[in-house]
Amino acid sequence: QVQLVESGGGLVQPGGSLRLSCTASGISVSIYHMGWYRQAPGKQRELVARVFSGGNTYHVDSVKGRFTISRDNAKNTVYLQMNSLKPEDTAVYYCNAQNSPLPDYWGQGTQVTVSS
Repeated sequence: QVQLVESGGGLVQPGGSLRLSCTASGISVSIYHMGWYRQAPGKQRELVARVFSGGNTYHVDSVKGRFTISRDNAKNTVYLQMNSLKPEDTAVYYCNAQNSPLPDYWGQGTQVTVSS
């Protein structure tokens, strides 16, 4: 059984930092394309960042220079370091695992709220 368990969300002031973690069981994060998505109220879920199985990374333009995705194969965990947070970063953040043509896996989500 595959599980992706996110943690690290919470309430933070603008300009603050959070680190999200996604710990996988049942799959190896080293052979999946692992990603972080987010969904704000009334908006579609969007890709924020991805670390590919080969190690390359992608970050959406709106978070470049502020967020960093990384992977620890030994801990089977993917991280999203979020700095200089803005109110518009407020959303539920989801961990995703892709290995086409196998089905995607999703975590349950963790709430990030940026507010003063």
